[in-house]
Amino acid sequence: MRSLISKKENTWCVGCGNFGIFSAVRKCLQKMVEEGHALEDIVMTSGIGCHGKIFDYLDISGLYGLHGRAVATAQGIKLANPKLRVISFGGDGDSLGEGLEHTLFAAKRNMDVTLILHNNGNYGLTTGQASPLSNLGYKGLSTPQGNVEKPFNAVTLLMEAGATFVARGYSAKIDHLADILHKAVMHKGFSFVEVLQPCVSYLNTYQLFNQHTALLPETPADTETARKLARDPQTYYLGVFREEQHRVYHEEVLSSTAVMNPSQRKQYLKDFQ
Repeated sequence: MRSLISKKENTWCVGCGNFGIFSAVRKCLQKMVEEGHALEDIVMTSGIGCHGKIFDYLDISGLYGLHGRAVATAQGIKLANPKLRVISFGGDGDSLGEGLEHTLFAAKRNMDVTLILHNNGNYGLTTGQASPLSNLGYKGLSTPQGNVEKPFNAVTLLMEAGATFVARGYSAKIDHLADILHKAVMHKGFSFVEVLQPCVSYLNTYQLFNQHTALLPETPADTETARKLARDPQTYYLGVFREEQHRVYHEEVLSSTAVMNPSQRKQYLKDFQ
């Protein structure tokens, strides 16, 4: 089993939470290979930002997209070749700012891809501007007097949009995160994993998360309970908030006679079995 580490120089800041995400992703993929999944059937996409550099460092196939277009390219890949497991890497700005519409519609459609959201609460690559997930009062390059916008709650936002697998992890809990990522990638449907990821340069939240994260004992039984836990003002709960099974988008498209006639659908599905 190869290391999955490319030969590119790593330029993440020392101590960046992205290193933990990178390790967890590698553990996830190595487990999949041990289970019999071929690496050539796993593909990634990424956008622009500190998160996007993972494309250079992770030794699997994929597509480096434009800013905010990581999920859009992931959807195109899945529709073109349904047998692939597509993992999209996004930042809190890339996926919930520039790419918000693509993220929400992928969840709404229940597109069979996985979005791993690197949430460091700012635009780290461009020196710390406030992002859609920056907390009130955050002082950065674009908000020197403090952020006045209320942030999205990524978990509840994606639940409302229709994601059928929704989870949260923490980059410093690598084994737990790797387990969540494995469940997400193996889930049939749109999987969303928010990863709390400290940015040592502009928003160092290690102490906050180390003191105020807790593991969910189990997946909440209903949406209202999940929302309440995801929005807890004192604790950042980690784990799976929703895991449901519904028809996925590419299968719905293939079942439409407006797209393909029966013989075309039969051949299309045969090609990717």
